[in-house]
Amino acid sequence: MKGEWPVLEGENDRSWRVIHRMGEKPAKCDLVVAQIAARQHGVVSAEQLRAARIGNQGIYRRTKAGRLHRVHRGVYAVGHSKLGFEGCCMAAVLALGDGAAVSHQSAAGVWGLLPSSAGFVDITVPGDGGRERRRGIRIHRSFTLVAGVTTRRKGIAVTKPARTLQDVRRTVPQPVYRRAVRRALDLGLIRSDQVSEPDLTRSELERLFLGICRHHRLPQPEVNARLGPYEVDFLWRDRALVVETDGFRHHSDRAAFESDRVRDADVQRFGFRVLRFTYRQVTEDRTSVVAALRDLLGERPLTPNL
Repeated sequence: MKGEWPVLEGENDRSWRVIHRMGEKPAKCDLVVAQIAARQHGVVSAEQLRAARIGNQGIYRRTKAGRLHRVHRGVYAVGHSKLGFEGCCMAAVLALGDGAAVSHQSAAGVWGLLPSSAGFVDITVPGDGGRERRRGIRIHRSFTLVAGVTTRRKGIAVTKPARTLQDVRRTVPQPVYRRAVRRALDLGLIRSDQVSEPDLTRSELERLFLGICRHHRLPQPEVNARLGPYEVDFLWRDRALVVETDGFRHHSDRAAFESDRVRDADVQRFGFRVLRFTYRQVTEDRTSVVAALRDLLGERPLTPNL
């Protein structure tokens, strides 16, 4: 229709739809491009530039003038060439076209599960071929990359958290993977039943905790000791102190949370104090764990009721 600005199809965000009523003056091309880039972390595709009425000659002139900066073939940064992490991810998705999604460690960075990397951007595309290599992009191919495992985060096509963790597990060391899982649980991005296997077994967590005790020369506890009807993780009987260590699955299991609180109340009725330490505290905040233990283990022996 005469007097209308073109609609950029395929995007729900209203900022993509710069439409002018009949009879109104069309928006300037560069203003339209700036609006698109503002929603795409500073990048636009050649297709979007043409939809904004900027042809090949216009792209060439703007590139020569430093108003557009080529990132990949058919993808440009607007105004400057220094893109942040999200801008690099968006540019990689635009470069590989429909169906492509940020994945693996790059997706973990988008979701905030792992630190973002300034290196290659991991992109998964459907199928097993048909895409050539691109500088700065690590391309993965998958027949299982369907709509149900991808979404948009900050406007970027990305694999969902559960799929991201599946991909990350195959490509990073186990400690890094475990940190990513814990972060996903902390942020509520996944449920505990979406983790396919125990990410830190009870024995591993016990080993780490006992290592802390040994390293800091704390009295060694009884392990998996009986206390009335219960088996507790760690027990200092002469100090009337119980320590329980909570693995990943306690983060989102409401039934386990409630059961543990009932159990703690019973143990405290016997005259024992109960401390609970999370996976994060045992692995990343050992100073606080040691300080709490020293405060209680340094006291004179107590006489519990059991």
